[in-house]
Order: sequence, then C-alpha cells, then structure tokens
Amino acid sequence: MSRITDLRTGKGREKRINIYLGGRFAFSLGAEVVAKENLQVGQELSDNQIELLTGGDQLQRCLAAAYRYLGYRPRSESELRERMQRRGFAAETVDAAVVRLREQHLLDDEAFAQFWKENRESFGPRSQWLTRLELKRMGVMNDVIEQVVVGMDDEENAYRAALQKTRRWAPADYQRLRRRLGDYLRRRGFKYEVINHTVEKIWQERGNGSG
Repeated sequence: MSRITDLRTGKGREKRINIYLGGRFAFSLGAEVVAKENLQVGQELSDNQIELLTGGDQLQRCLAAAYRYLGYRPRSESELRERMQRRGFAAETVDAAVVRLREQHLLDDEAFAQFWKENRESFGPRSQWLTRLELKRMGVMNDVIEQVVVGMDDEENAYRAALQKTRRWAPADYQRLRRRLGDYLRRRGFKYEVINHTVEKIWQERGNGSG
C-alpha cells in the first residue's frame, strides 16, 4: 500500500492534480477524477487501485481528445485510432475509447463513408473510383466502401463538377475549354469517355455547335 502525502494543483490550462505517494511525485489525475474518487491526503492506495485510477484517467483524456478531433468533422475509425496513437495514448486505451465512441454512435464507418460520399457530391463532385480510393486511404473496409459507392453516377457527377468549374470562367475557344476542363475532371478521377462527353455537353450548352 502507498500513502498519499500531498495533492497539488498542476500548472497549465488542464485541471490536473499531482499525486504524491510517500513524499514523492507519483502521477497526475484530472481534477474531476480526484473529486469523484474523493482522494485525500493520508489515504492509502493499493497497486491495483493506482492502476485503475491512472488507466481510467488516461481513458478520459483520450476521450476528450477524440471528442475534439471529431468536432471538426466525422472520422473513420482508422483515422481516429491513428490520431490518438500519435498523441501518445497506449493501444489498450485507444481500444477502450473506440468501444465507448461506438456505443455513443460517434464512430461508425458506414455512416462516415455515407457522409464522405454525400459531402463530395455536394461540394466537390468526383468519380466513383476516386471516392473509393479516398475512403480506402482512410481505412474504411472494402465491403463498406462498395455499399456506399455502388449507386454513384459518374456522368452526373462529372457534369455537376463541370458546371461548378465553368461558372467562374467560360472560355470562348473549344480547345481551351477542352484542355482546362478536361484536366480538371481528370484530377477528379473521371474516365476519358466521361470527360469527352461532359466537355461536349458544356460546350453545346454555351450555345456553340459540336467541337
């Protein structure tokens, strides 16, 4: 058993309490954990109690970091795991946090993949192939990806992407339109045939004949 000999408020923005055992600094805990467990000077802690306290504190810190990370936009499970491990949290702590986040419906790769596809279609249309590649890079499983991208229409998305692009400029020269718009659509993963059809459609809608 180890006796608590001092409780000192740490420096910094986080409300941390430094725990001293036997006159020496041993570890720190969040102020809310100290209050919840009613830790006091003179109290004795077993090794098991210390392990539970520090483990629970690490989980709370990991969850707090995860909530902040998820606050910017939804994330895949792989993205979140990688970010938390880079922050220095142990694998078992990250595992426990992931379980908690799943229970809270804050981590769901199917919902994330659907969000990603819809977001891309609304603000930056791209091909089924490129959307699939992006999701794969973010660690989403292949079966989940296929369920989400199966209904994507490359012709429609290429046309919408072209409309967004040409709204800001409208070249009067067909070859210039073909070059600039073609390069733009190619970077968004569309195939040659789709690009050709889209360029021709945009050109004709501008009141021109066939290129």
